[in-house]
Amino acid sequence: MSKLSFTNSLTSSSGASQGFANNSSASHEGPEINLIAFIDVLLVLLMFLMLTTVYANKAGLSVVLPTAKTQTQQPSTHTIVVRIDSKGNSAVNGTRSDGGTAAMGAALLQAAGTHEQVRVVIEADGNAPHQAVIDAMSSARLAGLNQLQFATRVEVNGR
Repeated sequence: MSKLSFTNSLTSSSGASQGFANNSSASHEGPEINLIAFIDVLLVLLMFLMLTTVYANKAGLSVVLPTAKTQTQQPSTHTIVVRIDSKGNSAVNGTRSDGGTAAMGAALLQAAGTHEQVRVVIEADGNAPHQAVIDAMSSARLAGLNQLQFATRVEVNGR
């Protein structure tokens, strides 16, 4: 009976957590991550991603395309150059064209002559007024010349 009272007095006087050293040190530690379960989840996720990934397979036939020669010659395209300076003055193939849209249209028709295909290349200064460029485009359209191109400088090595 004395032995029984000794254990009762130990648990009652010291409490449930004071008798064991492991319990007092466990209350000061933070939460733990179970690494084995974490690695298992990552491996399952990796296998899922590997199985569902679509691989781009460019397997195909190597084909050498045939070449063809045409018998008919393409009609040559006549080029008319319209230059516009920074003040908005324009020239058609080197001839100054003052007098607005109608005068430029007449100069474009005269420069086109009897050519079947005519291309108008607009060489406008970088500081030219936008209205002068639009007037040149309108003149070409009113003259029936629909192939318009804009000339630009090609940058070489960032210059």
